[in-house]
Amino acid sequence: MRYRALIVAFLALCMGVLTACSDAPSASSDTPLTYDQIRNTGLAGSCPQLSSVRRGEIAIEDGQSYQIAGLCLEPTSYFVKEEPANKRREAEFVPGKSLTRYTSSLDQVRGALEADADGGLVFREKGGMDFQAVTVLLPGGEEVPFLFTIKGLVAKTQAGLSAVTSSTDFSGEYRVPSYRTSNFLDPKGRGLTTGYDTAVALPAGGDTEELIKENIKAFEIGTGFISLQIEKVDSVTGEIAGTFECEQPSDTDMGTAEPSDVKVQGLFYGRVETVDA
Repeated sequence: MRYRALIVAFLALCMGVLTACSDAPSASSDTPLTYDQIRNTGLAGSCPQLSSVRRGEIAIEDGQSYQIAGLCLEPTSYFVKEEPANKRREAEFVPGKSLTRYTSSLDQVRGALEADADGGLVFREKGGMDFQAVTVLLPGGEEVPFLFTIKGLVAKTQAGLSAVTSSTDFSGEYRVPSYRTSNFLDPKGRGLTTGYDTAVALPAGGDTEELIKENIKAFEIGTGFISLQIEKVDSVTGEIAGTFECEQPSDTDMGTAEPSDVKVQGLFYGRVETVDA
């Protein structure tokens, strides 16, 4: 009798552990997850992935319009180019840690997939959730903000392709808008379209060479380059998946600072679909 309470507590603990394990959401499951299963797990920022290695191909036929839809890019690694203390050495990329939780992935990006004049294929990005503000922490403590995006991407494949296969690579350039918008105000209340022209405490010296760069804000647009390496193709569903690597400039604080080169590596997923005329 004296062990009954202990046995009951032990059985309750075992049942609780089994229940928790059975209800744990899985990103690789084919069953759609509910909102409660996804909430606070980080899975909302994860791209879908093909569960097994697929070696199929998706033929691009003449006279038919195609698009890549549901394109999702999930960063897994960040690197920032730093100038070494020793001037004899070249600048190199240093790994960093993302300070942005769960909201660094691009999703539902879409664009036309067409035959290129050079005999390959070209993907032209049209829209979707195609930008995310991300901040990377470097080993020395410096924080580097940048706008992770593929806006206006025009990516081409190697020549002589008439199908999307597991050896197809897309690469091309895209626009990188300013990390800050035109309404952003710095700590001195200065902005591009709002705020003061100069720091309030120094109106007479606002045009000096030392301060003019901080006073005059600019919405600068940079250029990035990305490479998408397709590794899995499902010819039945039209799904594609693989890895990507891109390099783009970081934030310039509305034109007042020099940008750093940021390299992002990760996974991507998308679907090749036909478009009705």
